[in-house]
Amino acid sequence: MSKFFKTTLAAFLGTFIALFAVMLLLFSIIGSLSSSISSQEGQKVIVAPNSVLKIDFSEMIAEQDADNPFAMISSPGASGKSLGLLKAINSLEIAAQDPSIKFVYMNCDNVNFESLSSLEEFRAALSRFKSSGKAIIAYANNYSAPGYYLASIADKVIMNEYGSANILGLGSNLVFLKDFLDKLGVGIQLIRHGKYKSAGEMYINNNISPANREQNQEMIDAIWDSWVAEIAQSREITVDEFNQLVDNLTLSDAEDMKEHNLVDELMYQNEVEDYICTLTETSKIEDVKMVTLSGYASAKIKQNFKAKDKIAILYANGEIVMGNGSENIASATYAKMISDIRKDSTIKAVLFRVNSPGGSAHAAEIIRNELTLLKEKKPIIVSYGGYAASGGYWISAGCDKIFTNNTTLTGSIGVFSMVPNVEKIMEDKLGINTVAIKSNKHADMMGLRRPLDNAEVAYMQNQVEKIYSDFTQIVADGRGMSVERVDELAQGRVWAGVDALENGLADEKGGIIDALNYTANVAGLTDYRIVEYPTPKSQIEILMESLTGSSANVSEPISIFKETYVRMLLNKETGVMARLPYIYLF
Repeated sequence: MSKFFKTTLAAFLGTFIALFAVMLLLFSIIGSLSSSISSQEGQKVIVAPNSVLKIDFSEMIAEQDADNPFAMISSPGASGKSLGLLKAINSLEIAAQDPSIKFVYMNCDNVNFESLSSLEEFRAALSRFKSSGKAIIAYANNYSAPGYYLASIADKVIMNEYGSANILGLGSNLVFLKDFLDKLGVGIQLIRHGKYKSAGEMYINNNISPANREQNQEMIDAIWDSWVAEIAQSREITVDEFNQLVDNLTLSDAEDMKEHNLVDELMYQNEVEDYICTLTETSKIEDVKMVTLSGYASAKIKQNFKAKDKIAILYANGEIVMGNGSENIASATYAKMISDIRKDSTIKAVLFRVNSPGGSAHAAEIIRNELTLLKEKKPIIVSYGGYAASGGYWISAGCDKIFTNNTTLTGSIGVFSMVPNVEKIMEDKLGINTVAIKSNKHADMMGLRRPLDNAEVAYMQNQVEKIYSDFTQIVADGRGMSVERVDELAQGRVWAGVDALENGLADEKGGIIDALNYTANVAGLTDYRIVEYPTPKSQIEILMESLTGSSANVSEPISIFKETYVRMLLNKETGVMARLPYIYLF
């Protein structure tokens, strides 16, 4: 046997063994996953009489249900499971009338919501539950501002005797990178319309502009004022009193919270359990019949498959991008979904749930055009989540009615484009020299190797101005305003939902359940079933996508920088963006 043949055979066998090992691992994963799914499907939740509905936020309450068993791989510590907001709210609605549910026990140590507005919607659902006459008991070892905002609706607010209060208000830190980019040798040219359009400002300034400070301060104030008004009403104190406690750092520990009537009782965990046993007339906590919110939802929320008529809920959640994909708001994928909804005669109306900071103006227009065709056939009612700004507002402004939460961030009617120049960093820092060979004068304007000249800046500015003009006209037509009035509200300014209700950018205060009820009334439906677009993926579908990378082109969350430049340079988009410049975290 020749040496060449031996080497080739050895290489082949090595490759075969490696592939075989990978296949064994894959089958093992699929087998375990299938076993897990079968096990979960086999576990039926039974709601016994005298049950307590336990809400501990171990699963995030998000826009839609999700169950991704591989989430820990990309995000250590993440469960990958979430409960859809509508399902969570419907569970509370059902529990309020369910004689098997005695009361709600809620642990507010780690409230876990996708956005501030979903937190607001869930609190409103708790308030309705409380109005049914059933009690809500809230407990926490330590209260943060969001946790206390939620707990304050409870009939009895309890805190660990040794707990701390971290109620300091709301804030957001904005980062400015100009000095850092200057040191690297990276130049940024920002072309925009709108004095409040602050997307990109972080790259060209080393401090906040007066206009950007103004809008951020007013947004933060509007959200905090909304929270404090609800807290004050629930705890029967004034807004001024609560703000003084916060401003003066009066609320430090459990004793402070009790002294100022913000909590009712101080108890350790074992004492809370004894209290729950007393309320349920049981001798020990293990005997208390508790059902989790997700478990209750699985037991009580069923599709009405006998109903022929349907309401479609179209979720627009994430960045607006060009192309196909199963995550974010991909133009081709969403256009196809909207077209399918339009052609389905059993769908009588559409609830359009928007939770997007925007993205590509081109992609937003493709989606908006399909929605316009859909609106000719069926009513479209909009429900705003945490964000419905810039491109998120673009796609929804022309629909029949807009519901918003007080804490939604919306508006941001403005347009921008940015072009970086990395010539200095390549030459001075990396020692890389380039030579442009081109057929025409401006062929290399997007090559990142030089700044744009005056003619090229004017060329980009013309694109931005046209899209801004189109944007304001779309809003004017959709909201029944003059273009001049829209321009007053636009200029890239971001508004809190409570302000959008006053200035006409939204119609009615309410969450997804309010919008759904209105949608059913508009369509004249009392007996219907809900169909969701996009359909939540099963664990097997998530596994196959992760292995094949079928949605990799748009699935990962991408920064403004990458969104603007990389896609533009690959000729996937125009590079002109309608996007909110930041995401608030809490």
